[in-house]
Amino acid sequence: MAKPMHEHTWRDIEVGSVVLEAGNAKEYKTGDWRTFHPVVDKEHCIKCAVCWMFCPDDAIYKTDEGYYVSDLEYCKGCGICANECTTKCITMVIEEEE
Repeated sequence: MAKPMHEHTWRDIEVGSVVLEAGNAKEYKTGDWRTFHPVVDKEHCIKCAVCWMFCPDDAIYKTDEGYYVSDLEYCKGCGICANECTTKCITMVIEEEE
């Protein structure tokens, strides 16, 4: 029988935020809960990769044309890429309701 709730202590709580299998981040698509997503104005983009370097989720990739765009399956819409963009060619656009 389980212990009553008032008998539990902090020692009974399992450790959270532990990655048990290294390299499994690709399995967890986390981009579907964002409010904003980045849009790149390719006319002003100088392909400098600053957005790619600052993305905390590794959600930006280089296209065949050399532009850096967001993978919306993993982008959480934090806006760091738009904030750090040297030419300010990235705008954060609100997600459309479906």
